[in-house]
Amino acid sequence: MAAHGTHHGLLIFRGASFSSPRASVCVHALENTFESRKFDRGVEYEESRSDRQEGGGTLDTKEFLKRMVEATGVSGYEDSVGKIIREVMAAHADEVTVDTLGNVIALKRGEGQSRPKVMLASHMDEIGLMVTKIEEKGFLRFTSIGGVDQRTLVAQEVRVHGQRDLIGIIGMKPPHLLTPEEAVVAIKMQDMVIDLGLTEAEVKAVVAVGDLVTINRNFIPLGGDFAAAKAMDDRAAVAAMHQCLIELKRLRHTADVYAVATVQEEVGARGALVSAYHIKPDIGIAIDVCHGEMPGVPEQDTAPLGKGPNLALGANIHPKVFERLTELAKEHSVPFTLDPVPGPTGTDAWVMQVTRAGIPTALVSLPLRYMHTSVETLSISDVKLAGRLLALFVASVDREFVEGLLCY
Repeated sequence: MAAHGTHHGLLIFRGASFSSPRASVCVHALENTFESRKFDRGVEYEESRSDRQEGGGTLDTKEFLKRMVEATGVSGYEDSVGKIIREVMAAHADEVTVDTLGNVIALKRGEGQSRPKVMLASHMDEIGLMVTKIEEKGFLRFTSIGGVDQRTLVAQEVRVHGQRDLIGIIGMKPPHLLTPEEAVVAIKMQDMVIDLGLTEAEVKAVVAVGDLVTINRNFIPLGGDFAAAKAMDDRAAVAAMHQCLIELKRLRHTADVYAVATVQEEVGARGALVSAYHIKPDIGIAIDVCHGEMPGVPEQDTAPLGKGPNLALGANIHPKVFERLTELAKEHSVPFTLDPVPGPTGTDAWVMQVTRAGIPTALVSLPLRYMHTSVETLSISDVKLAGRLLALFVASVDREFVEGLLCY
Protein backbone atom coordinates (compact mmCIF):
# COMPACT_ATOMS: atom_id res chain seq x y z
CA MET A 1 0.00 0.00 0.00
CA ALA A 2 1.22 3.49 -0.76
CA ALA A 3 2.27 5.43 2.30
CA HIS A 4 -0.67 7.84 2.18
CA GLY A 5 -3.32 5.08 2.34
CA THR A 6 -5.45 5.11 5.49
CA HIS A 7 -8.20 2.91 6.80
CA HIS A 8 -10.84 4.08 9.23
CA GLY A 9 -13.01 1.98 11.47
CA LEU A 10 -13.71 -1.75 11.57
CA LEU A 11 -16.68 -4.09 11.60
CA ILE A 12 -16.29 -7.86 11.84
CA PHE A 13 -18.56 -10.39 10.12
CA ARG A 14 -18.32 -14.14 10.24
CA GLY A 15 -19.73 -16.46 7.58
CA ALA A 16 -23.50 -16.74 7.92
CA SER A 17 -26.57 -17.87 6.03
CA PHE A 18 -27.61 -15.21 3.57
CA SER A 19 -29.91 -15.25 0.56
CA SER A 20 -29.85 -13.00 -2.47
CA PRO A 21 -31.68 -12.86 -5.83
CA ARG A 22 -28.48 -13.04 -7.84
CA ALA A 23 -27.69 -15.78 -10.31
CA SER A 24 -26.28 -18.97 -8.80
CA VAL A 25 -22.59 -19.71 -8.92
CA CYS A 26 -22.27 -22.68 -11.25
CA VAL A 27 -19.68 -25.37 -10.86
CA HIS A 28 -17.92 -27.67 -13.29
CA ALA A 29 -18.89 -31.32 -13.26
CA LEU A 30 -15.76 -32.94 -11.93
CA GLU A 31 -14.41 -36.42 -11.51
CA ASN A 32 -15.73 -38.68 -8.78
CA THR A 33 -12.62 -38.01 -6.69
CA PHE A 34 -14.26 -34.72 -5.72
CA GLU A 35 -16.31 -34.26 -2.60
CA SER A 36 -19.28 -31.90 -2.70
CA ARG A 37 -20.38 -29.50 0.03
CA LYS A 38 -23.86 -27.94 0.04
CA PHE A 39 -24.36 -24.33 1.01
CA ASP A 40 -27.52 -22.56 2.08
CA ARG A 41 -28.87 -21.85 -1.38
CA GLY A 42 -28.16 -25.37 -2.66
CA VAL A 43 -25.14 -24.28 -4.70
CA GLU A 44 -22.62 -27.05 -5.05
CA TYR A 45 -19.01 -26.13 -4.53
CA GLU A 46 -16.71 -28.92 -5.62
CA GLU A 47 -13.53 -29.50 -3.66
CA SER A 48 -10.97 -32.14 -4.51
CA ARG A 49 -8.54 -33.77 -2.14
CA SER A 50 -5.72 -32.51 -4.33
CA ASP A 51 -7.02 -28.93 -4.10
CA ARG A 52 -6.94 -29.17 -0.34
CA GLN A 53 -3.28 -30.02 -0.76
CA GLU A 54 -2.54 -26.59 -2.22
CA GLY A 55 -3.39 -26.95 -5.87
CA GLY A 56 -2.70 -30.58 -6.61
CA GLY A 57 0.99 -30.62 -7.46
CA THR A 58 1.39 -27.09 -8.82
CA LEU A 59 3.23 -24.46 -6.78
CA ASP A 60 1.08 -23.78 -3.72
CA THR A 61 0.14 -20.27 -2.68
CA LYS A 62 2.39 -20.15 0.40
CA GLU A 63 5.47 -21.31 -1.53
CA PHE A 64 4.63 -18.85 -4.32
CA LEU A 65 4.48 -16.05 -1.74
CA LYS A 66 7.83 -17.13 -0.28
CA ARG A 67 9.47 -17.00 -3.71
CA MET A 68 8.06 -13.55 -4.42
CA VAL A 69 9.01 -11.85 -1.15
CA GLU A 70 12.55 -13.20 -1.34
CA ALA A 71 12.91 -11.77 -4.85
CA THR A 72 13.71 -8.16 -5.73
CA GLY A 73 11.26 -5.73 -7.28
CA VAL A 74 11.62 -2.12 -6.18
CA SER A 75 9.17 0.30 -7.77
CA GLY A 76 10.14 0.83 -11.40
CA TYR A 77 12.46 -2.20 -11.37
CA GLU A 78 10.07 -5.15 -11.01
CA ASP A 79 11.54 -7.43 -13.70
CA SER A 80 12.95 -10.07 -11.34
CA VAL A 81 9.79 -10.69 -9.34
CA GLY A 82 7.70 -10.20 -12.48
CA LYS A 83 9.43 -13.16 -14.11
CA ILE A 84 8.48 -15.41 -11.18
CA ILE A 85 4.87 -14.23 -11.37
CA ARG A 86 4.69 -14.84 -15.12
CA GLU A 87 5.97 -18.38 -14.77
CA VAL A 88 3.64 -19.33 -11.93
CA MET A 89 0.50 -17.64 -13.28
CA ALA A 90 0.96 -19.34 -16.65
CA ALA A 91 -0.07 -22.65 -15.07
CA HIS A 92 -3.53 -21.28 -14.26
CA ALA A 93 -4.27 -18.76 -17.02
CA ASP A 94 -5.09 -18.97 -20.71
CA GLU A 95 -2.46 -16.37 -21.52
CA VAL A 96 0.03 -14.19 -19.69
CA THR A 97 1.31 -10.93 -21.16
CA VAL A 98 3.50 -8.04 -20.03
CA ASP A 99 2.61 -4.50 -21.04
CA THR A 100 4.95 -1.61 -21.81
CA LEU A 101 5.18 -0.45 -18.20
CA GLY A 102 5.87 -3.97 -16.91
CA ASN A 103 2.48 -5.05 -15.53
CA VAL A 104 2.04 -8.83 -15.65
CA ILE A 105 -1.47 -9.63 -16.94
CA ALA A 106 -2.81 -13.18 -16.55
CA LEU A 107 -6.06 -13.72 -18.47
CA LYS A 108 -8.43 -16.58 -17.67
CA ARG A 109 -11.29 -16.57 -20.14
CA GLY A 110 -14.90 -17.25 -19.27
CA GLU A 111 -17.50 -19.20 -21.17
CA GLY A 112 -19.80 -17.97 -23.91
CA GLN A 113 -19.77 -14.98 -26.23
CA SER A 114 -20.87 -11.91 -24.25
CA ARG A 115 -18.29 -12.05 -21.48
CA PRO A 116 -17.91 -9.31 -18.87
CA LYS A 117 -14.36 -8.32 -17.90
CA VAL A 118 -13.25 -8.36 -14.28
CA MET A 119 -9.83 -6.90 -13.46
CA LEU A 120 -8.03 -7.92 -10.28
CA ALA A 121 -5.07 -5.70 -9.38
CA SER A 122 -2.35 -6.42 -6.80
CA HIS A 123 0.91 -4.52 -6.94
CA MET A 124 4.17 -6.46 -7.06
CA ASP A 125 6.56 -3.57 -6.44
CA GLU A 126 8.22 -2.98 -3.08
CA ILE A 127 9.74 0.01 -1.35
CA GLY A 128 13.52 0.19 -1.42
CA LEU A 129 16.65 2.32 -1.57
CA MET A 130 18.91 3.80 -4.26
CA VAL A 131 22.62 4.66 -4.10
CA THR A 132 23.25 8.41 -4.36
CA LYS A 133 27.00 8.64 -3.64
CA ILE A 134 30.08 6.49 -3.20
CA GLU A 135 32.24 8.11 -0.53
CA GLU A 136 35.89 7.78 0.34
CA LYS A 137 36.66 4.49 2.04
CA GLY A 138 33.81 2.86 0.06
CA PHE A 139 30.78 3.88 2.15
CA LEU A 140 27.49 4.38 0.26
CA ARG A 141 25.00 7.18 0.72
CA PHE A 142 21.44 6.44 -0.33
CA THR A 143 17.87 7.70 -0.68
CA SER A 144 14.48 5.99 -0.58
CA ILE A 145 12.13 4.74 -3.28
CA GLY A 146 8.59 4.78 -1.90
CA GLY A 147 7.55 5.27 1.70
CA VAL A 148 10.55 3.91 3.60
CA ASP A 149 10.45 4.55 7.35
CA GLN A 150 14.00 5.65 8.17
CA ARG A 151 13.58 4.51 11.79
CA THR A 152 13.62 0.89 10.63
CA LEU A 153 16.87 1.07 8.64
CA VAL A 154 19.54 1.24 11.31
CA ALA A 155 21.57 -2.02 11.64
CA GLN A 156 19.73 -3.70 8.75
CA GLU A 157 21.51 -6.15 6.48
CA VAL A 158 21.06 -5.04 2.87
CA ARG A 159 21.70 -6.31 -0.62
CA VAL A 160 23.21 -3.82 -3.06
CA HIS A 161 22.24 -4.67 -6.63
CA GLY A 162 25.28 -3.59 -8.63
CA GLN A 163 26.95 -5.45 -11.46
CA ARG A 164 26.66 -8.31 -9.01
CA ASP A 165 24.82 -8.42 -5.69
CA LEU A 166 26.82 -7.37 -2.62
CA ILE A 167 25.84 -7.82 1.01
CA GLY A 168 26.25 -4.81 3.26
CA ILE A 169 24.98 -3.34 6.51
CA ILE A 170 23.55 0.06 7.42
CA GLY A 171 25.69 1.50 10.17
CA MET A 172 25.57 4.44 12.53
CA LYS A 173 27.57 5.86 15.41
CA PRO A 174 27.34 3.69 18.53
CA PRO A 175 25.50 5.19 21.51
CA HIS A 176 28.78 5.73 23.38
CA LEU A 177 29.86 8.34 20.81
CA LEU A 178 26.60 10.26 20.44
CA THR A 179 26.32 13.83 21.68
CA PRO A 180 23.51 14.50 24.18
CA GLU A 181 21.54 16.17 21.38
CA GLU A 182 22.00 13.21 19.03
CA ALA A 183 21.02 10.67 21.68
CA VAL A 184 17.42 11.89 21.94
CA VAL A 185 16.48 12.04 18.24
CA ALA A 186 16.07 9.40 15.56
CA ILE A 187 18.93 9.22 13.10
CA LYS A 188 18.09 10.62 9.68
CA MET A 189 18.55 8.68 6.46
CA GLN A 190 20.95 11.32 5.20
CA ASP A 191 23.25 10.49 8.12
CA MET A 192 23.29 6.74 7.46
CA VAL A 193 25.77 4.84 5.33
CA ILE A 194 25.98 1.37 3.82
CA ASP A 195 29.17 -0.47 4.70
CA LEU A 196 30.20 -3.19 2.23
CA GLY A 197 33.56 -3.86 3.84
CA LEU A 198 35.30 -2.90 0.60
CA THR A 199 37.64 -0.12 -0.47
CA GLU A 200 36.43 2.76 -2.58
CA ALA A 201 38.08 1.29 -5.68
CA GLU A 202 36.56 -2.14 -5.05
CA VAL A 203 33.12 -0.64 -4.59
CA LYS A 204 33.31 1.51 -7.71
CA ALA A 205 34.27 -1.52 -9.77
CA VAL A 206 30.87 -3.09 -9.00
CA VAL A 207 28.51 -0.35 -7.74
CA ALA A 208 27.34 2.86 -9.44
CA VAL A 209 25.18 5.77 -8.40
CA GLY A 210 21.58 4.81 -9.12
CA ASP A 211 21.98 1.14 -8.19
CA LEU A 212 19.19 -0.32 -6.09
CA VAL A 213 19.38 -1.53 -2.51
CA THR A 214 16.92 -3.85 -0.75
CA ILE A 215 16.72 -5.24 2.76
CA ASN A 216 18.20 -8.75 2.83
CA ARG A 217 15.42 -10.70 4.51
CA ASN A 218 14.15 -14.23 4.02
CA PHE A 219 10.58 -15.44 4.51
CA ILE A 220 10.05 -16.12 8.23
CA PRO A 221 7.47 -18.75 9.27
CA LEU A 222 5.98 -17.80 12.65
CA GLY A 223 3.58 -19.61 14.98
CA GLY A 224 0.35 -20.98 13.59
CA ASP A 225 -0.09 -19.89 9.99
CA PHE A 226 1.53 -16.48 10.49
CA ALA A 227 4.56 -15.45 8.46
CA ALA A 228 6.77 -12.36 8.19
CA ALA A 229 8.88 -10.93 5.37
CA LYS A 230 9.63 -7.81 3.39
CA ALA A 231 7.30 -6.98 0.50
CA MET A 232 4.25 -8.76 1.90
CA ASP A 233 2.80 -5.38 0.86
CA ASP A 234 1.67 -6.28 -1.70
CA ARG A 235 2.95 -9.62 -2.94
CA ALA A 236 0.65 -11.38 -0.49
CA ALA A 237 -2.18 -9.93 -2.58
CA VAL A 238 -0.56 -11.32 -5.74
CA ALA A 239 -0.62 -14.67 -3.95
CA ALA A 240 -4.33 -14.14 -3.28
CA MET A 241 -4.90 -13.65 -7.03
CA HIS A 242 -2.99 -16.89 -7.59
CA GLN A 243 -5.30 -18.63 -5.13
CA CYS A 244 -8.28 -17.14 -6.98
CA LEU A 245 -7.12 -18.67 -10.26
CA ILE A 246 -6.68 -22.05 -8.56
CA GLU A 247 -10.22 -21.84 -7.16
CA LEU A 248 -11.64 -20.87 -10.56
CA LYS A 249 -10.49 -24.19 -12.00
CA ARG A 250 -13.48 -25.77 -10.27
CA LEU A 251 -15.99 -22.99 -10.85
CA ARG A 252 -17.79 -22.16 -14.08
CA HIS A 253 -17.65 -18.47 -14.94
CA THR A 254 -18.80 -16.37 -17.86
CA ALA A 255 -16.57 -13.41 -17.02
CA ASP A 256 -13.05 -13.01 -18.35
CA VAL A 257 -10.79 -12.39 -15.37
CA TYR A 258 -7.60 -10.36 -15.73
CA ALA A 259 -5.28 -10.96 -12.77
CA VAL A 260 -2.83 -8.07 -12.97
CA ALA A 261 0.37 -7.83 -10.94
CA THR A 262 0.82 -4.08 -11.18
CA VAL A 263 4.00 -2.00 -11.04
CA GLN A 264 4.91 1.28 -9.35
CA GLU A 265 2.02 1.44 -6.88
CA GLU A 266 4.32 2.63 -4.13
CA VAL A 267 5.30 5.69 -6.19
CA GLY A 268 1.90 6.64 -7.57
CA ALA A 269 -0.24 3.64 -8.63
CA ARG A 270 1.00 4.01 -12.20
CA GLY A 271 0.74 0.37 -13.19
CA ALA A 272 -2.94 0.07 -12.31
CA LEU A 273 -3.69 3.27 -14.18
CA VAL A 274 -2.28 2.11 -17.51
CA SER A 275 -3.44 -1.51 -17.22
CA ALA A 276 -7.01 -0.48 -16.39
CA TYR A 277 -6.97 1.93 -19.34
CA HIS A 278 -5.80 -0.86 -21.62
CA ILE A 279 -8.10 -3.65 -20.35
CA LYS A 280 -11.13 -1.40 -19.90
CA PRO A 281 -12.78 -3.75 -17.38
CA ASP A 282 -16.43 -3.75 -16.44
CA ILE A 283 -15.41 -4.20 -12.78
CA GLY A 284 -12.10 -3.57 -11.03
CA ILE A 285 -11.06 -5.06 -7.69
CA ALA A 286 -7.84 -4.00 -6.00
CA ILE A 287 -6.28 -6.40 -3.52
CA ASP A 288 -3.93 -4.74 -1.05
CA VAL A 289 -3.07 -4.73 2.64
CA CYS A 290 -4.56 -2.86 5.58
CA HIS A 291 -3.19 -2.30 9.06
CA GLY A 292 -3.43 -5.43 11.20
CA GLU A 293 -4.09 -5.39 14.91
CA MET A 294 -0.97 -4.69 16.94
CA PRO A 295 -0.04 -3.18 20.32
CA GLY A 296 -0.24 0.58 20.58
CA VAL A 297 -2.66 1.10 17.67
CA PRO A 298 -6.37 1.89 18.24
CA GLU A 299 -8.61 -1.08 17.49
CA GLN A 300 -10.80 0.96 15.15
CA ASP A 301 -7.81 1.63 12.88
CA THR A 302 -6.88 -2.02 12.42
CA ALA A 303 -8.26 -5.39 11.36
CA PRO A 304 -7.61 -8.72 13.11
CA LEU A 305 -5.29 -11.27 11.54
CA GLY A 306 -6.69 -14.73 10.83
CA LYS A 307 -10.29 -13.51 10.56
CA GLY A 308 -10.46 -13.33 6.77
CA PRO A 309 -10.13 -10.49 4.27
CA ASN A 310 -11.06 -6.89 4.99
CA LEU A 311 -13.66 -5.29 2.70
CA ALA A 312 -13.62 -1.52 2.22
CA LEU A 313 -16.67 0.65 1.73
CA GLY A 314 -16.89 4.35 0.97
CA ALA A 315 -16.52 6.82 -1.88
CA ASN A 316 -13.87 4.74 -3.66
CA ILE A 317 -16.08 1.63 -3.63
CA HIS A 318 -19.08 0.85 -5.84
CA PRO A 319 -21.93 -0.08 -3.46
CA LYS A 320 -23.29 -2.93 -5.57
CA VAL A 321 -19.89 -4.57 -5.99
CA PHE A 322 -19.35 -4.26 -2.24
CA GLU A 323 -22.81 -5.71 -1.60
CA ARG A 324 -22.14 -8.69 -3.85
CA LEU A 325 -18.85 -9.43 -2.10
CA THR A 326 -20.44 -9.37 1.35
CA GLU A 327 -23.38 -11.51 0.17
CA LEU A 328 -21.05 -14.14 -1.20
CA ALA A 329 -18.86 -14.12 1.91
CA LYS A 330 -21.87 -14.69 4.16
CA GLU A 331 -23.41 -17.29 1.88
CA HIS A 332 -20.23 -19.34 1.56
CA SER A 333 -18.99 -18.97 5.14
CA VAL A 334 -15.98 -16.81 4.33
CA PRO A 335 -15.20 -14.69 7.42
CA PHE A 336 -14.46 -11.04 6.76
CA THR A 337 -14.16 -7.63 8.38
CA LEU A 338 -15.35 -4.23 7.18
CA ASP A 339 -13.39 -1.02 6.79
CA PRO A 340 -15.26 2.27 6.26
CA VAL A 341 -12.98 4.54 4.21
CA PRO A 342 -14.45 8.01 3.64
CA GLY A 343 -12.00 9.13 0.93
CA PRO A 344 -9.19 7.81 -1.26
CA THR A 345 -7.99 4.35 -0.21
CA GLY A 346 -4.36 4.92 -1.19
CA THR A 347 -4.44 1.76 -3.32
CA ASP A 348 -4.82 0.72 -6.96
CA ALA A 349 -8.59 0.97 -6.41
CA TRP A 350 -8.36 4.76 -6.49
CA VAL A 351 -6.87 5.05 -9.98
CA MET A 352 -8.98 2.21 -11.40
CA GLN A 353 -12.15 3.94 -10.31
CA VAL A 354 -11.39 7.11 -12.29
CA THR A 355 -9.87 5.51 -15.40
CA ARG A 356 -11.57 6.34 -18.72
CA ALA A 357 -15.24 7.08 -18.01
CA GLY A 358 -15.07 5.38 -14.60
CA ILE A 359 -14.93 1.75 -13.46
CA PRO A 360 -17.06 0.17 -10.68
CA THR A 361 -14.43 -0.68 -8.11
CA ALA A 362 -13.93 -2.59 -4.86
CA LEU A 363 -11.05 -3.12 -2.44
CA VAL A 364 -10.24 -6.41 -0.71
CA SER A 365 -7.46 -6.07 1.87
CA LEU A 366 -5.26 -8.44 3.84
CA PRO A 367 -4.63 -7.43 7.48
CA LEU A 368 -0.88 -6.82 7.91
CA ARG A 369 1.20 -5.89 10.92
CA TYR A 370 4.26 -3.61 10.73
CA MET A 371 3.57 -2.21 7.26
CA HIS A 372 6.54 -0.81 5.32
CA THR A 373 9.11 -2.69 7.39
CA SER A 374 11.14 -5.79 6.57
CA VAL A 375 9.04 -7.93 8.94
CA GLU A 376 5.54 -7.34 7.60
CA THR A 377 3.40 -10.02 9.25
CA LEU A 378 0.16 -11.67 8.16
CA SER A 379 -1.91 -14.84 8.25
CA ILE A 380 -1.62 -17.21 5.29
CA SER A 381 -5.25 -18.26 5.83
CA ASP A 382 -6.35 -14.67 5.14
CA VAL A 383 -4.55 -14.83 1.78
CA LYS A 384 -6.33 -18.05 0.84
CA LEU A 385 -9.73 -16.85 2.04
CA ALA A 386 -9.35 -13.67 0.00
CA GLY A 387 -8.54 -15.77 -3.06
CA ARG A 388 -11.59 -17.92 -2.51
CA LEU A 389 -13.90 -14.91 -2.13
CA LEU A 390 -12.51 -13.35 -5.31
CA ALA A 391 -13.15 -16.58 -7.22
CA LEU A 392 -16.73 -16.76 -5.97
CA PHE A 393 -17.24 -13.15 -7.03
CA VAL A 394 -15.86 -13.74 -10.53
CA ALA A 395 -18.09 -16.80 -10.91
CA SER A 396 -21.14 -14.75 -9.91
CA VAL A 397 -20.64 -11.96 -12.46
CA ASP A 398 -22.75 -12.01 -15.60
CA ARG A 399 -23.86 -9.39 -18.11
CA GLU A 400 -27.04 -8.66 -16.16
CA PHE A 401 -25.07 -7.84 -13.01
CA VAL A 402 -22.74 -5.54 -14.94
CA GLU A 403 -25.65 -3.67 -16.50
CA GLY A 404 -27.22 -3.29 -13.06
CA LEU A 405 -24.14 -1.40 -11.83
CA LEU A 406 -25.37 1.66 -13.72
CA CYS A 407 -28.32 1.93 -11.33
CA TYR A 408 -27.55 2.55 -7.67
